[in-house]
Amino acid sequence: MLRDTRIVLWRVGALVAVGVGAVAVAVPVLPTVPFLILAAWAASKGWPSLEQRLLAHPQYGQHIRNWRERGAVPRRAKWLATIMMSISAFALQLSTAAAWITLGAPLLMLAVAIWLWMRPEP
Repeated sequence: MLRDTRIVLWRVGALVAVGVGAVAVAVPVLPTVPFLILAAWAASKGWPSLEQRLLAHPQYGQHIRNWRERGAVPRRAKWLATIMMSISAFALQLSTAAAWITLGAPLLMLAVAIWLWMRPEP
């Protein structure tokens, strides 16, 4: 019974991640591949056939495999992420958000950007 519940939860997680990834295809500011990487990981826990479909996907499968094998992120993705985080940090400075947010969020984005640029490239 507990095993069946776990499998269902992993499958729901995989479907939610695929769903958000599908929405991300149409929304330019939302990255698609990280959600598909998450979906493949969740599917590996309870839905091997979905995992294989994601790994074999003609457009996104190679990105998922590169991440799994080497933690690799393409240079283009690094640039896009850095540009989007920079725009977000700038827009945040123009907002009326609390001071801890206008300072904390850009620092977090900077940490993510540094980590991202330290990842190998395929």
